[in-house]
Amino acid sequence: MQMFGFTGLLILLVLILYAVIKSLAGFTAAQNLSFIWGLSGGSFFLASFVFGYFSSNASGSSYLTLPASHFEKWLCSVLIAGILYPLIFLISYRVIDGSFVSLYHNSLDPSSPFYRQQYESVFLFDFNGIIAWKVYEMCFFLTGAMLVGSLYFNKVAFIKVAIGICILCIGVFGLNWLMAKMLFGNINDAAPFNHVTIPVGNEEGSIELPSGIVNIFNYGTWYIIPAILWALSFIRLREKEF
Repeated sequence: MQMFGFTGLLILLVLILYAVIKSLAGFTAAQNLSFIWGLSGGSFFLASFVFGYFSSNASGSSYLTLPASHFEKWLCSVLIAGILYPLIFLISYRVIDGSFVSLYHNSLDPSSPFYRQQYESVFLFDFNGIIAWKVYEMCFFLTGAMLVGSLYFNKVAFIKVAIGICILCIGVFGLNWLMAKMLFGNINDAAPFNHVTIPVGNEEGSIELPSGIVNIFNYGTWYIIPAILWALSFIRLREKEF
């Protein structure tokens, strides 16, 4: 019931966020930001509570002695944070997004000369688009990190893991920037394992990694490492002691 309560609260926050951003920046920004926050952020937040039994020795000991295997306990947490919540969110988000888009379309004047242009400028968020797939990958990574972190940090795991991920990202980007600066001198941009942008007179030039290496990095970052994190959460649960 607690997980359902958290899920309902997260979906309500997505609705509010969608409405506020739509009024300030339009439909595209509202759809993208609310989807990113709702799926990846919501799953990350919910994953911090699935192993919340370890917030105290008493509840943790009681949880570990339940008549169920470690795999069953781990699987329940995975189902809640990694399958049920994303499924419920996607259904709810389609209803929210469809309602706002439908209201907009119905508010247009069919007799206006710009009716067709205005109608086609707003459409449903594409669950199979580039942004959506990036969010799926982000959700997979963040949820795995949170599942592991919630078993290592008994208190305020959400904050500690979030800080750890921020430090990791800043460290990776900072180290990459310094290395690119040492190799190429003046640079405008440097994305880890992707490209370096350098000034060439009044123009910009881009030095990119071969597509094969980029693909290896992308698969490792968004699929292999998250899969390892999800597996580590099971291993850590089996080793959990007080």
